Amino acid sequence: MAQIKESPATTLEDVLAKLLERRQEFRDQRYVSRDFVSRLKEAGIYRSATPERFGGAPLPPADFLRIVERISVVDGSTGWVASFGSALVYLAALPVETQAELYAEGPDVCFAGGLFPVQRAEPTASGFLVDGRWKFASGCMGADVLGVGIPGDDTTAGKPRTALLRPEQVEIIQEWDVVGMKGTGSFDLVVDKVEVPREWTFIRGGEPTIDEPLYRYPTLAYASQVLAVVGAGVARAALDFATEVGSGRSGVTGAPKLADRAYYRTGLAEAEATMRSARAYFYEVTDEAWQTVLDGDPVTPEQNAHLRLASTHLARTAAETVNRVIALSGTGAIGNDHPLQWLLGDALVPQQHAFLGPAMYDAAGAVLMGHPPTVPGFQ
Repeated sequence: MAQIKESPATTLEDVLAKLLERRQEFRDQRYVSRDFVSRLKEAGIYRSATPERFGGAPLPPADFLRIVERISVVDGSTGWVASFGSALVYLAALPVETQAELYAEGPDVCFAGGLFPVQRAEPTASGFLVDGRWKFASGCMGADVLGVGIPGDDTTAGKPRTALLRPEQVEIIQEWDVVGMKGTGSFDLVVDKVEVPREWTFIRGGEPTIDEPLYRYPTLAYASQVLAVVGAGVARAALDFATEVGSGRSGVTGAPKLADRAYYRTGLAEAEATMRSARAYFYEVTDEAWQTVLDGDPVTPEQNAHLRLASTHLARTAAETVNRVIALSGTGAIGNDHPLQWLLGDALVPQQHAFLGPAMYDAAGAVLMGHPPTVPGFQ
């Protein structure tokens, strides 16, 4: 079992038990409450990617991914928000002096960003005048620092920058009406002509200024992994539900209970095997890439391609698994209040993300055959 450095007051098990009580609250209000984000901090989630030099306790990627997966079994939205505990790897590209200021009050920093659509920012003598509206800022209601996307320039090779702001500099528009991941609080961010110093901007996936192992792991691949594994947790919840219900419930027509039907047993077994296979590939390539980092070598393009491919495949397989469980579950699963319906919506979201879309199969295949990736930002 994955371990994190925990406060004596809050363990991961405490978090999961409390989440079971509050997940409906988060779905109803459409965001994870700040006090629960604080609970995640107490359990070590938001220091898992903070540099050691600033008091962090960086986790090997597979350990962090397993923690996010466990949270997502209980609630996909909270797993999605917790997954951004890894996003501090982006901030390792900030100047060291900026990072020192960012972590001055402690290593438990929650970062959220609405990076797209990239909005034009006028250069100033010391930075950029940021103005505009950005979408999909998951976890913004509990964030300590927020990021928004602005264009790059000659110094960034055309790659966009992210500008960092404090919550009081940003207006949050609670516009989030979706079928899945309802509790992520992926609201819009509005900034009205705020000057951001250049040293408080960075290139997402840019060269880190901190030389610790975690920041040599592929940043954008990690960003795709933490989202894909949320889908894996949701699929596990669906499989566990189907096993429990199938073992004890008869059909509405009085027919034998589901576990007594060959098609149900067979279908559930196939879904288990398929999901576990995708998950095993995902963690296998994660461990291989991490060992390469620990050995002092750069992760190869082929290893990066496998990380991206395994993430995309896991997200797709998770969604297909939940769909398969619903197909096996009969009429009862069609109700709006049926537990499988919220799992279906949650499982849909990771595979729809730009990092995990169908184009990633083509890009990975190109790299594995010795060609350049077909998707910008793939490596």
